Amino acid sequence: MSLDFFRGLTIMAMILVNNPGDEEAAYWPLQHAKWNGWTPTDLIFPFFLFIVGVAMMFSFWSRLQRGESRRDLMLHVVRRAFILFALGLFLNGFPNHFHAGSIRIYGVLQRIAVCYLIAAAVALWTCGRGRIAAIAVCLLGYWALMRYVPVPGFGVPTRDIPLLDPDRNLVAWLDRKLLMGHLYENTRDPEGVISTLPAIATVLLGVLTGEWLRSERTRHAKAAWIFAAGVAGLAAGEFFNTWFPINKKLWTSSFVLFTAGFALVLLALCYCVLDIKKWRGGWTKPVLIFGMNAIAAYGFAELIAHMVDRLTVTLSDGRTLSWQQAIYEKTFEHLASPPNASLFYAIVFVLICLIAMWVLYRKKIFLKI
Repeated sequence: MSLDFFRGLTIMAMILVNNPGDEEAAYWPLQHAKWNGWTPTDLIFPFFLFIVGVAMMFSFWSRLQRGESRRDLMLHVVRRAFILFALGLFLNGFPNHFHAGSIRIYGVLQRIAVCYLIAAAVALWTCGRGRIAAIAVCLLGYWALMRYVPVPGFGVPTRDIPLLDPDRNLVAWLDRKLLMGHLYENTRDPEGVISTLPAIATVLLGVLTGEWLRSERTRHAKAAWIFAAGVAGLAAGEFFNTWFPINKKLWTSSFVLFTAGFALVLLALCYCVLDIKKWRGGWTKPVLIFGMNAIAAYGFAELIAHMVDRLTVTLSDGRTLSWQQAIYEKTFEHLASPPNASLFYAIVFVLICLIAMWVLYRKKIFLKI
């Protein structure tokens, strides 16, 4: 239950921060950091990737116990990753941005698909030491690439250009070479190709955690060691921040350690409350409804958000606004101060998604890919 609850909290938070009434007016914890550094919003996506890794180990173990082979599991992983990637492309274009020359290729589901595919292969064909080695290669290899490899046309980081310069870094350069015109921020993309390497490590840290939770140790020992590992991850992330700054848009190695540390601490707390103390009740139901249908919740939220953002309406005063702008201006803008009005809009958006997921829950419909 703790894993479903943690997943549900993550999805609810993702929907909340993705759908403010006014992005500029939103409270700072509900916005991404502009570049180096972090806000609570920057924790959400890595939490979800971490949870993918934890859940993977329970799923794999269950299916192996039923007699399925590793080859069968890998074929299922490939199929699932393909569907996730295709769903991400569809959501990027919906409802009216399906233009081959400009549709965004990268995205949240696309990164999840790629990381899930590679991390699953590592999890299926290596043991603990192999997984730890893979994490080290991802994190240290990425740091070496960003620190020492010359960026064509700009030079060597820290010598000719600043380390992690927003546009003059290896990640942004390769993304422009591969997919210029398809990037989220025009000159770079927060889910780019090279930065997927450390994101794989985020999933693999979840894999290690899932393996630990599946072990024969006592529940109290599991919780204690997960919490301790989380504190160590937070400290390591802050320590390496000095040399390789915490940066969500580049998914730096320090960002991986820091966010995994946060995820471990929160998972340990959820585990203590829900699976050890068993303090459960009606207060958990809304969160669990999201957690047990995470892909459906995310997909529904994105469909509604893209529809209201990309479809327009002409008002009586002659202005043409998106549906989102018109709804916010006519319904929410005058209810409170700009930050509170923006937050109120986001909360209502989450509640609409909750109603939709509650209907699916009552009908026992769960989207499984």
